[in-house]
Amino acid sequence: MIPFYATALAILISAVMVVRSSDLVRAVLWLAVVLGSTAVAFILLQADILAVIQVMLYAGGVITLMLFSVLLSWNRDEGKPTAGRHRQVLGVLLSTAVAGVFIAAIKRTELPEVSPLTAPDSQAVGALFLQQHVLAFEALSVLLLAAMVGAIVLARRRDA
Repeated sequence: MIPFYATALAILISAVMVVRSSDLVRAVLWLAVVLGSTAVAFILLQADILAVIQVMLYAGGVITLMLFSVLLSWNRDEGKPTAGRHRQVLGVLLSTAVAGVFIAAIKRTELPEVSPLTAPDSQAVGALFLQQHVLAFEALSVLLLAAMVGAIVLARRRDA
């Protein structure tokens, strides 16, 4: 139980660092820590196939895509964005309010009894991805490719 809570704490601290970072590259790197820690949480929950998907798809693919997009479209002459103190206080208050609503909703919801998985079946998950949900899987890859091409086009338009 202690390793799971330590992993959850690492996810929370890294997520806060993503939001607090004023440098976009550092924010993306902190996001990589969040996604990697999420993979560790999946391993602790004995969901190995989800951990592998998390590392390959998100920590590998999405972070690489985001780094390329940030570095290709980032104008170093713009300077760092600054937020006033009142905006930071407003952000903390709003995030606390949203967290309160989520906690209240979770406490009021009766969760059904579930039985733990006996053995994860990666073959069944792979069959679902490549047979029943192949359209969604391919649409996601096209969406990620379009986002990267769009970032490159926007960055090149300003350079010309």
